[in-house]
Amino acid sequence: MTMNRANLSSVSEFLLLGLSRQPQQQQFLFVLFLSMYLATVLGNLLIILAISTDSRLHTPMYFFLSNLSFVDISFSSTTIPNMLVNHILDRQSISFPGCLTQMYFLFMFVDMDNFLLAVMAYDRFVAVCHPLHYTTKMTPHLCVLMVAGSWVVANLNILLHTLLMARLSFCADNRISHFFCDVAALLKLSCSDTHLNEMMILFEGGFIMITSLVCILVSYIYITFAVLRVPSTKGKWKAFSTCGSHLAVVSLFYGTVFAVYLTPSSSHSSEKDIVTTVMYTVVTPMLNPFIYSLRNKDLKGALRKVLERKKFSTQ
Repeated sequence: MTMNRANLSSVSEFLLLGLSRQPQQQQFLFVLFLSMYLATVLGNLLIILAISTDSRLHTPMYFFLSNLSFVDISFSSTTIPNMLVNHILDRQSISFPGCLTQMYFLFMFVDMDNFLLAVMAYDRFVAVCHPLHYTTKMTPHLCVLMVAGSWVVANLNILLHTLLMARLSFCADNRISHFFCDVAALLKLSCSDTHLNEMMILFEGGFIMITSLVCILVSYIYITFAVLRVPSTKGKWKAFSTCGSHLAVVSLFYGTVFAVYLTPSSSHSSEKDIVTTVMYTVVTPMLNPFIYSLRNKDLKGALRKVLERKKFSTQ
């Protein structure tokens, strides 16, 4: 009995094996991920700066977008810098508390992305379907309340899953075939009964994600019917263009998250899971600013002013 307890508590750290064990591939992935991380930070910072400096963009839609950009920067910063540092220092280890901390913040920001996309869909629904009442419905107080409520629920949700993970025991195998502490990878390594963890991810976590997705879909169904009644072709195009960028982000985010966490574990493979998690942890935060800015004239104008101001200040 004493030996079994010793074995169960033997793992005090994990080894993050990364995406490849081939030196040449590691060098390529280091440059690729560094470039993507810099693009993510720079793109989202520019959006935040453009929105904060242009008074015309001080509206609910851009308030939510600036919050989404902040979350995307934080989202990427929980995993990529650690992977880059590990590559430079040629190390793989991460402590058990460090692993749980990384998992906590990563999935807190996943939840925040989830909630902000739903809030942004509701904002577009009010703007398109109730334009005359938009300013009275989407008040600054309500906008701040929705974002603050999202932070509270996101923290409570991931706190539950982190505490459930902390109660598990881990035996001899401490190798994670990933570049961060993913909850699915940790559950596979545990020698405890993970049934409760998996059920909570599927039902409680799934409920939160699916509820937000349903809210988004219902909002856009109403938006579509409202736009189709607009007599002007130009008006229809403007409305669909604004909403189209949001739907592109929604499809990419939910498609990858559902593929990893809300499908049967029997259908998973480590290679497939790694590719899918890279999509939502690295690619999506990088693409968001480009998707939103390329299809938005007001935001492109504000970004142009910021870049011109920077150019003149350096001359």
